[in-house]
Amino acid sequence: MLAGDGGPFGAVVVLGGAVVGRGWNRVLKTNDPTAHAEVVALRDACSRLGRFSLEDAEIFASCEPCPMCLGAIHWARVPKLVYASTRDDAAAAGFSDADFYRELALPPEARALASRREERPEGRALFDAWTRLDSRRLY
Repeated sequence: MLAGDGGPFGAVVVLGGAVVGRGWNRVLKTNDPTAHAEVVALRDACSRLGRFSLEDAEIFASCEPCPMCLGAIHWARVPKLVYASTRDDAAAAGFSDADFYRELALPPEARALASRREERPEGRALFDAWTRLDSRRLY
């Protein structure tokens, strides 16, 4: 934060009592809107451990995760999350996720982000090919 990397957020991934992943908000440093502390910590842990599943780890964050980070934590299969500050604390400092939480509760056609489904046979064909792939690994 003091170096100008991004906002006041940090996270660590812990496995068996040892820190295996560290992250801090690096949005400004990297010009990457997904470089939130939790995502950076998950990427670090997965890279160090050589695996995408953190089902036996826990994550500690300085603040209640935003919807994107919460999704990433779920995708990594982390079973335990501990955080210090709340989303209301973050909002009071100018980091409000309220619009995102509100939007996610709406059906796609009612969201502010214009989106529509355009059915294409090629799209379904990709999933069909995936289900036939002998080497596929579910995650």
